[in-house]
Amino acid sequence: TTIRFRRLQMSKPNLVSLHLGEEELPWAKIADGFFLKVVYASARQGLWITHTRFGPGFSTQTHRHTGPVYQYTVAGAWGYREHDFIVRAGSFLYEPAGSVHTQYVPEDSTEMAETWTQVYGANLNLDPQGKIEYVVDATSMVGFYLKHCEAQGLPRPNVMTD
Repeated sequence: TTIRFRRLQMSKPNLVSLHLGEEELPWAKIADGFFLKVVYASARQGLWITHTRFGPGFSTQTHRHTGPVYQYTVAGAWGYREHDFIVRAGSFLYEPAGSVHTQYVPEDSTEMAETWTQVYGANLNLDPQGKIEYVVDATSMVGFYLKHCEAQGLPRPNVMTD
């Protein structure tokens, strides 16, 4: 399978802004209660931006970030198993490089948590002993998303990359 990406080519003085409509990026079901769109990925910058939805009771694998993460919650509520606060719609969250956490949506939530996330570097997904099980970066995240879209018969997403 050949993977083709939309390339951002901006040359001075004719800088061009690009737009992706909601319909250009399908929601890929990754697991029960977890849906994903990869909006932008740059291996050069070590950056990936996702739009996610997590259902009540869903939990991510414990992971450590190698770079900073910026996350805005659009809807719902979620938290970290390692902390006692709950992040709610309209909240902004900063995760410093090196932070370790397990994101979850409370079982009693009445709606999906929906977030926009900007990740620099990689996620080091950890096994129960705290050892690195696998690594997710900008390139692997795009491949992961495209693979799930294809397996579900979804139209090929036009992910922005550079």
